[in-house]
Amino acid sequence: MTRAIWLRLVLVVLVLGGSVALTLTQEPRLGLDLEGGVSITLETKDSPDGTVADAEATERTLAVLRNRVDALGVAEPTLARSGENRIIVELPGYDDPEEARQVVGKTAQLTMHRVVGVAQSGEDGEPPESSDEANQVVLDEDGLPIEIGPTVISGNEVSGANEANDPSQGTGWFVNIDFQGQGGSKWRDLTADAACNPVGDPQRRVAIKLDDEIISSPQVAESVNCNVGIPGGSTTITGNFDLESAKNLAVLIEGGSLPVPVDVIDQRQVGPTLGEAAIDASIEAGVIGLILTGLFIAIVYRLSGLLATIALGTYAVISFALLLMLGATLTLPGLAGFVLAIGMAIDANVLVFERAREEYAERPERGLGRSMAIGYNKAWSAILDSNITTLLAAALLFFLAAGPVRGFGVTLSIGVIASMFSALVVARVLTEIVLRSKWLEKRPQITGIGDISRFRKYLRRRNPDLMGKSKLWLGISGALMVFSLAGIAFQGLNYGIEFTGGRQVEYSTAETVDVDEAREAVAELGYPNAVVQSAGEADILIRTERISNEEENRIRDAIADIGGGEAEIVDDQSIGASLGNELRTKALIAFLIAIAAQMLYLAVRFKWTFATSAMIGMVHDVIIVVGIFAWLGKPIDGVFLAAILSVIGLSVNDTIVVFDRIREQWRASHGTKFADVCNTACLDTAPRTINTGLGAMFILAALAVLGGDSLQDFSIALLIGLTVGLYSSIFTAAPLAIQFSKKWPMARTEKVKRTERDPSDTGAVV
Repeated sequence: MTRAIWLRLVLVVLVLGGSVALTLTQEPRLGLDLEGGVSITLETKDSPDGTVADAEATERTLAVLRNRVDALGVAEPTLARSGENRIIVELPGYDDPEEARQVVGKTAQLTMHRVVGVAQSGEDGEPPESSDEANQVVLDEDGLPIEIGPTVISGNEVSGANEANDPSQGTGWFVNIDFQGQGGSKWRDLTADAACNPVGDPQRRVAIKLDDEIISSPQVAESVNCNVGIPGGSTTITGNFDLESAKNLAVLIEGGSLPVPVDVIDQRQVGPTLGEAAIDASIEAGVIGLILTGLFIAIVYRLSGLLATIALGTYAVISFALLLMLGATLTLPGLAGFVLAIGMAIDANVLVFERAREEYAERPERGLGRSMAIGYNKAWSAILDSNITTLLAAALLFFLAAGPVRGFGVTLSIGVIASMFSALVVARVLTEIVLRSKWLEKRPQITGIGDISRFRKYLRRRNPDLMGKSKLWLGISGALMVFSLAGIAFQGLNYGIEFTGGRQVEYSTAETVDVDEAREAVAELGYPNAVVQSAGEADILIRTERISNEEENRIRDAIADIGGGEAEIVDDQSIGASLGNELRTKALIAFLIAIAAQMLYLAVRFKWTFATSAMIGMVHDVIIVVGIFAWLGKPIDGVFLAAILSVIGLSVNDTIVVFDRIREQWRASHGTKFADVCNTACLDTAPRTINTGLGAMFILAALAVLGGDSLQDFSIALLIGLTVGLYSSIFTAAPLAIQFSKKWPMARTEKVKRTERDPSDTGAVV
């Protein structure tokens, strides 16, 4: 073996060894749907500054709490307003309600004050009194009474905070605070007044208070002059901090002060929102789908396909290890996304194998190993572009969005990285080692690389002029979009509980009720999307759409029938949307920026007309999926949101593969019309498009048929999106590029020399 093969082999062994070690030594963090967690009910109170705890203030408090929970790394939480002034927080993976209470129950009312002086002890041991009614006597960080003035700076004037340390100064851990609005000028004025007092005088101190506790009351440095103060819009809190305490304080400040105080009025352990039977069915469906996908690839690409299937097994281990390393929370839609990504991971292998088949058919004297190396080199640009655009979108979703959209960005990134490694490193090592066999060189048909497919031969023989009917295909795409938009306009969208809110009722039963049995009973009444979970030994919590009292009575009777003849309402309240306006706005902004970033990348790598065509094709796919769901009356919920995100990724990836081949053949062609080049490129990529699509469809079909209600709609949305995406990449995006080229023709500069050269064993892929 060459040195390059040895290096790749060592890399594979190290990565797989580390991945296996992680999977054996760490437990995954499971979401509420798989494991359950802790439910906390908060009640907002009127603020001392006069802010009334109404619905608006409660909604703003919920937004701050969501930021705080996200900052603490509690992934995939559920937060919703209940009634006028209550907030329900569900945290997955927590088994200690008291610990969870410490996470979200703190009000984190950050204020900064002038220190008036040291408080004098009261007579006969009474507590110290302030010298002014507007002042307050509190204990400083050392437990000594000090008198502080009214609030000068509030937490709303703090823009951010982070923990840091400076070993060179020996100062240990501290917290940096950045101000916003008038906060910076107020801090300058506050420190300027304090600096007018002598060093050592208590009035030279500034008190920083979190809730009712002074966390730091430092003296203004001697270098600060009177009436000058500390400029710069930031400050540093020092104290007896270690890494954990400094990080916790920074998180609380970064999360923001709550607009109004909150009281914890209930905390409890809750069971998973999905039944054990549904989870088992989904796992079974995923395994069956993977087996079918592996068999399909092995049949189509024979020995090379079998090696690629083995590499897909390493993808599962690597992606799971990355999930553990990042501490991401695994939910059922996320699990389905990983299973889907395994099916899509074959895309890179299919691209390589099809290119290797072409090279071997053109020059068999090159041999199997050399043809495979050329296949990797020629497929590299398409693989790189499609995965970079996906990673770009995933990163922007993570940094700009929140809640489940942000979580999807994490799982999407993990899937892309792991799939690229399994396809471009693991599969390459296996094929390079095996295909060097002299025995196989004499029997190339066994490898699956020895000849192009019958379908490819058929297309070459018939050479149908698909792009000659580009206006017809665009007309069909337009008609499909009109049909879909009509469904959205006339049928409307059936938004799920996450978007609309609903009603939450807790029942106490005479006997312990099996959650799966309760879930089935509620579904039979016409509420298949209701959330049903345990909330104690004999309590059942049901969260459903907005229902009347008569409908609630029917649910109560059904629960009573399986609960020993009795079902008493413990709590009954309306709940707001867990995917509220702020979350939807953040998601929309993140989507738009991600799409803009993808267009910019494609415009640089290809041409702006290609970027525009790809984005129109993607919008076409999304509108059709949403429209069909509107006509069918299926719910638009958080699971559907994850499916749409997947459809966007599939659509752009398919189009990039087609455009990459168009670019390559256009630059290498001489005198051929652009439409003819597009037609040839579409025919050449058709086998890859069909094989990749079928590989993913096996998994999705298994999930749709066997995965239970929880994953049926998810799988159906992806099946529709995958089918439409395969169509649009050839019959929408390519015809659009042809129409654009008539006004803005594509130059034939920078002919691709690599298409004519015979690359050595050392390719562009590590």
